[in-house]
Amino acid sequence: MTETSAPSPAENLARLLSTHAATVGIIGLGYVGLPLAAATARGGFRTVGFDIDPQKIEALNAGRSYIDAVAPEVVAGHVASGRFRASGDFAELAACDVIAICVPTPLSRHREPDLRFVVATAETIAQRLRPGQLVVLESTTYPGTTEDIVRPILEAGGLASGTDFFLAFSPEREDPGNATYRTATIPKVVAGDGPAAAELVEAFYRSVVERVVRVSSPKVAEAAKITENIFRSVNIALVNELKTIYDAMGIDVWEVIDAAATKPFGYMPFYPGPGLGGHCIPIDPFYLTWKAREFGLATKFIELAGEINLAMPRYVVERLAVALDRHQRVSLGAARILLLGLAYKKNVSDIRESPSFELIRLLEQRGSRTDYHDPFVETVPVTREHAALAGRRSVALTPQALADYDAVLVVTDHDRVDYAMVAAHARLVVDTRNVFQRLGLSGPPIVKA
Repeated sequence: MTETSAPSPAENLARLLSTHAATVGIIGLGYVGLPLAAATARGGFRTVGFDIDPQKIEALNAGRSYIDAVAPEVVAGHVASGRFRASGDFAELAACDVIAICVPTPLSRHREPDLRFVVATAETIAQRLRPGQLVVLESTTYPGTTEDIVRPILEAGGLASGTDFFLAFSPEREDPGNATYRTATIPKVVAGDGPAAAELVEAFYRSVVERVVRVSSPKVAEAAKITENIFRSVNIALVNELKTIYDAMGIDVWEVIDAAATKPFGYMPFYPGPGLGGHCIPIDPFYLTWKAREFGLATKFIELAGEINLAMPRYVVERLAVALDRHQRVSLGAARILLLGLAYKKNVSDIRESPSFELIRLLEQRGSRTDYHDPFVETVPVTREHAALAGRRSVALTPQALADYDAVLVVTDHDRVDYAMVAAHARLVVDTRNVFQRLGLSGPPIVKA
């Protein structure tokens, strides 16, 4: 009688993935982790979401969502079906077959990579790591993080990547507020640490998203994500700089861009604004500039783009000061300013790295009294960088309220704002998004910035 050998860890995991019998653990239930958890649950996998915030865990297990991209009824449906639950007990990671790391990767005060959340998460996984698990890093970072930082931590207990457990990188591509694309319909770039991991990570995501794009190594996948964000950062910086130049010439940059966009080839429109926001574009390019210094290389182009974008809030404040003096005969230090929009982009509640916070800081530093209206952000939450603003509430947007402000500063062009009412009752509008011209509105002095 011949003996059949036991399946290898890779073979066993491949079987669990093909039959959707694998349990998926997702660490970090924010703007990346929660949509991914919803997608894996929808794909038929039992999914456990892990977070250190007990309020998030309580909300999710009660069927409530705090992320715009994941509707409460979606969470409630997955909880009721048993396909999803949230937990703060990281010991449960041992029972997960796939573990996705979706934790923040911020910058330090010196604009250098801060990988403490990735490192701490990897150490937490390492304490429970067992043969046959697939660990996927989704957090955006510099090329080499998966293999040089995460792998040694996971291998410290004696298990080997590619044989006992499997390590991969697959960058998140979430776009809050995008009604066209969601997690399952955005092509997913994947790469494994070795051929077995590559096969397994591709098999996993093929069960969750419509299209998987496999590349040769985690470094390539990490570089692809960085490249996507640098592309946007550089092009936004270009139009921001053109805005300042054309403004000095008396030329409307938005009209210029619209005219250039009629060319059916060789041009892609980008639009200026009051500064960059969101977790990716203001932060991720600096990960590459830091890593490039290790190789003795300067990233002048990328750093210049960052400098231009970081300077935009100050440019807006100066334009506002001139407009107040010219049209209201009021100095910036004596003015009451209403900011329209606190979120970093339209039609979402996401305030991460929003330029609104820097605008408020600069205005109040100059003596202005500021309030904000945002239909998506009722109260300013606690943030690491702007803790002093926590608890401020969005003011009601009424004709009476508008009459009390010397100027309205449009920072975020939410659709859920009555711009016609603003045009009818505001004393002065400084528009960083060109929303009033787009809507064909006139009334008070409207200054573009």
